[in-house]
Amino acid sequence: MATKTKQPRKQRKMRANAPMHVRKKLMHVHVSKALRQKNGSKRSVLVKKGDKIKVLCGSNKGKTGIVMEADYKDLMVYVEGIVRRNSKAAEKLVPIRPSIIEIIDGDFSSPSRKRGGASGAKEAQKEQSK
Repeated sequence: MATKTKQPRKQRKMRANAPMHVRKKLMHVHVSKALRQKNGSKRSVLVKKGDKIKVLCGSNKGKTGIVMEADYKDLMVYVEGIVRRNSKAAEKLVPIRPSIIEIIDGDFSSPSRKRGGASGAKEAQKEQSK
């Protein structure tokens, strides 16, 4: 995901030309400390529709809301309640970069969202069956 170069133009080019399996990795978002301790989840997980998030920086800093859409193609997240008005006075959802948000609540029943990932869940099942 991270290239060896420090040049911003090459970093941008890498993100713009990345294949979908790499783009999905770029959509991982930090999980709040309280939620990590409560669910035993990873430090960062893939953001999904329905997750409750908090914006960490920018003009929307401190705002919370539920993810309405996670756009893996454009690497943006759209959150309910964070809107702007267009010239026709219609409200549009504001695109937010996943690097500036944090999950504060969500569905962590999936093994891929737990610590150890899907492979860790498979190993745990093998140990239980013995």
